[in-house]
Amino acid sequence: MTLTPLRRLLILATGVLVLVGVGAWSVLSAADRAAEENKPRAGGPSFADGKVSLTEPDRLVFRNMARGPRRDRLVSVPAGTAAGATRTASDVSCLRFHAAAGTGVCLQATTVLGRPAYRAQVLDSGLRTLRSYPLAGIPSRARVSPSGRLAAWTVFVKGESYGTAFFSTRTSILDTRGWKLSANLEEFAITLNGGPYRNSDVNFWGVTFAADDDTFYATLSTREKTYLVRGSLAARSVTSLAENVECPSLSPDGTRVAYKKRVLGTAALWREHVMDLRTLKSTALAERRSVDDQAAWLDDRTLAYALPADGRTGVDDVWTVPADGTGTPQLLLSDAQAPPRATE
Repeated sequence: MTLTPLRRLLILATGVLVLVGVGAWSVLSAADRAAEENKPRAGGPSFADGKVSLTEPDRLVFRNMARGPRRDRLVSVPAGTAAGATRTASDVSCLRFHAAAGTGVCLQATTVLGRPAYRAQVLDSGLRTLRSYPLAGIPSRARVSPSGRLAAWTVFVKGESYGTAFFSTRTSILDTRGWKLSANLEEFAITLNGGPYRNSDVNFWGVTFAADDDTFYATLSTREKTYLVRGSLAARSVTSLAENVECPSLSPDGTRVAYKKRVLGTAALWREHVMDLRTLKSTALAERRSVDDQAAWLDDRTLAYALPADGRTGVDDVWTVPADGTGTPQLLLSDAQAPPRATE
């Protein structure tokens, strides 16, 4: 059949109308989803806008995950009455956050030329941005040294995840005294099982710092195994200490690390342990659910960590458990990610 010019015009017009309709439906559906995500949950936490400080005594500062207009904001609550307290909400949003001694590191989502992007913001005690650094992928971990001088962050390159068989990370350490950035720990010299080591599949993540502003601990992954490594920032080197250790978190007294131990082979299931660095002996904690988080020490006896909230997709709750293997897990905060203390 030969199409007349008029019939071609009608077909073209019909196609345009269909495309416009599909586009409008997509926009309206996205707006409906956004409105639903911004609707506060009945029975959820209450908020008051105000000043959040990283040096205010006896308060917890953390990323709020409750649905509503303050989702992802940094908020603070009194440490002693955290569960039911009204949350003081700042105007700073983070996907990952950590702070110590008045220095904060906030990993944020942003846009560059209309495309999704990410950045690390180094914050002062009043949450004002001191420096900003572009990130190579989706934020995963953030840490600040006890003195507030060093900051570290890990991102998944190209949006990958260690919950999958293949992934790539990028871990950086920043010295705020002089703003010297070690952009990629993979450039550091590696000693693995007593010998020098180099392999193209090496990945690092989950840095935690000692009090001397040089020593750090992290996860090293290579050849489908993970290791706890101790590193020196000045020497630009790391040395393996133990196998099957991920996301270490050094205790305030510097003698132990809390960490995730993978169970059931390569499955994405972990159980939280604490290792004595003097003996390398590990103790399983009372939390028996799979913890995919870098735990935070609230003090030398208590760990806090995030777990997915029951029945609320994309939301975490914060739990605590004794660091010596005794006791039972306790809910500390709903709709939140693992907090550091505002002052240490």
